[in-house]
Amino acid sequence: MVKVKVRLQPIVSHINLPTVLKTTILPGDSFERLFIATQVGEIFYVGNGMIKTFLDIRSRIIKLGTSEPGVSRGGYDERGLIGLAFHPQFYYNGLFYLHYSVAGTQGPGALTERFTPNPCDPKTLNLRWINRETQYDHIDTVEEWILQSNGQPQKRRTLLNLRRPFFNHNGVNSLNFSPETGKMVLTTGDGGSGYDPFNLSQDDMEIAGKIIEIDVDKMPYIQNPPVVTRFEELPVPIQETLTVIAKGVRNITGISFQRFQNGYIKYVGNVGQDLVESIFSFASYKPIPVTHLVQASLTNSVPDQNGFINLGWRGWEGAFPTSIIRGCSEDSTMDEKTIAYYNETLVTSIQRIPPLISYFHKDPRPDKFEGISLTGVQVYMGNSISTLSGSVVFTDFVRSQKTQTPARGVLAYTRIRTDCKLNDFHVIETDYNYGTQSAYYVSLGTNQNQTRLFLGVHGSRNVTDFNKGTVFEIIP
Repeated sequence: MVKVKVRLQPIVSHINLPTVLKTTILPGDSFERLFIATQVGEIFYVGNGMIKTFLDIRSRIIKLGTSEPGVSRGGYDERGLIGLAFHPQFYYNGLFYLHYSVAGTQGPGALTERFTPNPCDPKTLNLRWINRETQYDHIDTVEEWILQSNGQPQKRRTLLNLRRPFFNHNGVNSLNFSPETGKMVLTTGDGGSGYDPFNLSQDDMEIAGKIIEIDVDKMPYIQNPPVVTRFEELPVPIQETLTVIAKGVRNITGISFQRFQNGYIKYVGNVGQDLVESIFSFASYKPIPVTHLVQASLTNSVPDQNGFINLGWRGWEGAFPTSIIRGCSEDSTMDEKTIAYYNETLVTSIQRIPPLISYFHKDPRPDKFEGISLTGVQVYMGNSISTLSGSVVFTDFVRSQKTQTPARGVLAYTRIRTDCKLNDFHVIETDYNYGTQSAYYVSLGTNQNQTRLFLGVHGSRNVTDFNKGTVFEIIP
């Protein structure tokens, strides 16, 4: 793989943390505009050198930067406005969709103590999420909105209300429409904490830890859908519009589609635990209707999962068995890595698909980097950066700060392999000078035909540090 160097051209500065970057054509327009959603609940669009507010739902967003009442995390948060998608016929019907954490729904969380699995203590390996109506962190909602003829957006209906056990792992860039099926794809994340305490990602009935297709054109109008955590809790008419593409998800940074012959290759980035960040790819798959999953649960049978995608979590972290890392008392420069869920690792070893690439939190190789958290994955099909054409570009939140201060995110790329083996990756060099400011890479976006790339950067780890966001275009 060849070295690539790009420039970062600022488009918008001094905004809040940008979570979603994508383009669409407004009704009556003749060109694509870049839309920027911020975690605190604003949506802007850029065109003709101007930035305008499209929608402001800050009053609808949960108070960010807090967990349990009265407890602060210093402003770091994974809730807020985390999904924006435009209907494939948006130009004609004005429909778009939001996924966000709802104001006033803060709960105490599903566990009172920090969770770490202990292979010597079976109780920690078989926890159950109980008292779900009171022991949860917050409620996420998926809504349908319409851009009215007067140019004002208005909410039309709520599609789903999801109760979440913890503040983190709610999905990133969580709503996208599939060009293959025309359906909306929702990525949910495993519910958070760490190590998936309740193994929600592998439980077929749990909504958490899945990639779900929603047929929004057939979804019934139900006033105030119930707040749920499991598929069987949904009204049957809603169940009938949902299919599950994949399970074994920890936290996904959206889904990207690459046209290939008569179909599409799908790419998803799965955020890691302690060892590794991973990007998975698949072309063919066989989604399972939620009604089939519910029926199998009721009859205590196993649904046909031939062709169903399983990313392997929580037994597998990318290409590795999920491990607990402890320092070695004999040598402080070394770490002990113990398999956390040995039995689950065995069970899912054949069911799971291997990742396209993995990159590591610790990596001594001089041409690599030590990452922290995958934050974006996009296909690039343009020609202006010729060496990247046909590549999969990805971002990491920040390089390990043992080697670099102030903080800097990472831009990198890989390519698909036809032999299905793990591929290599390469860092993309950038020439932008941030000076003494931190630069966390929080989002990656593209335009409709994937010929342009946009990078969202924030000057702080904390969503409560306002107006520190910048959106760049990645150019030759």
